[in-house]
Amino acid sequence: MIGLITANYNQYEQTRAFLDSLTQVTDCSNLYLYLADVSSKKQEIHVSDYPFKIKIATLPNKGYAFVINEGIRFFLNQGLIQFCAINNDIYFKKNFAQEAATGFKIADIFGGKIYYAPGFEYHKNRYRLEDRGKVIWYAGGKIDWRNVLCLHRGVDEIDLGQYDRFEKTDFITGCLIFFNKKVIDKVGYWREEYFLYFEDADFCERAKKAGFTLYYNPKIVIYHQVSQSTQGSGSEFQRHYQERNRLIFGLKYAPFRTKIHLIKNCVFNKFNNLFKK
Repeated sequence: MIGLITANYNQYEQTRAFLDSLTQVTDCSNLYLYLADVSSKKQEIHVSDYPFKIKIATLPNKGYAFVINEGIRFFLNQGLIQFCAINNDIYFKKNFAQEAATGFKIADIFGGKIYYAPGFEYHKNRYRLEDRGKVIWYAGGKIDWRNVLCLHRGVDEIDLGQYDRFEKTDFITGCLIFFNKKVIDKVGYWREEYFLYFEDADFCERAKKAGFTLYYNPKIVIYHQVSQSTQGSGSEFQRHYQERNRLIFGLKYAPFRTKIHLIKNCVFNKFNNLFKK
């Protein structure tokens, strides 16, 4: 059984759509969902409506890594050793559970192929109607250490089968990342100081340093309603945490010259904001 870990923050309609989509997954009874409700205005979710096990945990809103760590601890206490951190603003292909189980037979830590959900493409006017649902958001990734950016391979491309090979990758997005107890035992839990963004990159870097190989598995597919939990792409909320956590992450892992560049930019931006006021 695989333990899925996700969070709900005042998005009950979206979370119910997530649960409904998971219900349509073949062999969904082999999945156990840990749903952390960190909402400021609570609503009831009826777990009996679904054919898979659900644990709803009412938690304070201390960020995505906090939710993942609480989910891992819960599942370890339940005797589970395979985990998946996943956003709640997604929906599934029917073979999700089967392919995830197969993935754990060949890798300790891996991600899948992620499409934009139809209508949630960043460049909405670029694609034909028949291309919607085939526009890639993530098909493997890498870290650009010169600029400290987490880059998604294939982003905004129409899927023509160009990324259909199971292979090593440098970065796995926290939107969908599978890992097992072996990884936790060697790497430790997710770092909670990030709150949101770059906590996935940090976990990936520590996994690589501990000797694990990250993999991209194109047979595991989800559809992502991008940035619905962060007030939309380019929002002030999103920019704040991306900039803050890029600095934290870069100062931990980037080459020395990049660290100097980050510090200079931080100082410049602070002085620039003072003069704007």
